[in-house]
Amino acid sequence: MLLTAVAMLAVAISVCAAAWFAQGWAARAFQNYRAAFQRQAVDRLSEFFLFLDPSQLWAANLAVCAGLAVFLYVATGNAWLALLAAAAALLAPRFVLARMKRMRLQRFDEQLPDLLLSLAGALRAGSGVQAALRHLVTQAPPPLGQEFGQMLREQRMGVSFEQALAQLHRRMPTEGMGLLASALTIAVQSGGNLAETLERISATLRARLHLLGRVRALTSQGRLQAWIVAALPFVLALALEWLDPESMALLWHTPAGWGVLATVAGLELAGVLFIRRIVNIAI
Repeated sequence: MLLTAVAMLAVAISVCAAAWFAQGWAARAFQNYRAAFQRQAVDRLSEFFLFLDPSQLWAANLAVCAGLAVFLYVATGNAWLALLAAAAALLAPRFVLARMKRMRLQRFDEQLPDLLLSLAGALRAGSGVQAALRHLVTQAPPPLGQEFGQMLREQRMGVSFEQALAQLHRRMPTEGMGLLASALTIAVQSGGNLAETLERISATLRARLHLLGRVRALTSQGRLQAWIVAALPFVLALALEWLDPESMALLWHTPAGWGVLATVAGLELAGVLFIRRIVNIAI
């Protein structure tokens, strides 16, 4: 009896110590994620010229997570599903901002050839580079007008043209912007027929955008197939849950069912990643 009591006491102490360390690790991980979330939110939103309080964004994200978890728990009674949905909602803003960043870069690339042609026309008419940019930026749509307007404001604050152009390239790291930054830097330092260079860059970028559009059209079926393959098992599981909830209870409420769900989710994620890797053709 004494050995049993000692063993139980040792197990209880071990469990308490593990819980204490787990609590400390979870608290540190939560604080680190909050700091990273607020820092990345400020950096990413400033790229969109949105200046919001990061603490309010974090509080709003937590409120959405808590509301979603409570709603799903009340609707389904499944605590694991509610926790998974809350975790997904907590991580979703990072992926949303990354998606918005990619769309912004894509729009910038699509608008850049028109700006280059207009700038080349202004240079052929006898205007200077900076004077032509100041005139064209006021009429350019976002995000092109916003980014070049930021570059011109930096120049008015005393930043050199080459440095402001390099900062613009760092904010918009696209192939077209890299070509434009190199052409303008070389023209400022050594001169040359800048108008002809800009027209050639514009023609190259238009041809590249046309080719990208054809590639997206030809690979759209593969991308759609990836999402259908990923969603089909979960839609089928929900349909079976509605038709035969007693049989599906083994899947939702037993350790073996949880293992099957984890395996299916892992295989589905791997399949989606492989399909997207195949259809993601670099040009």
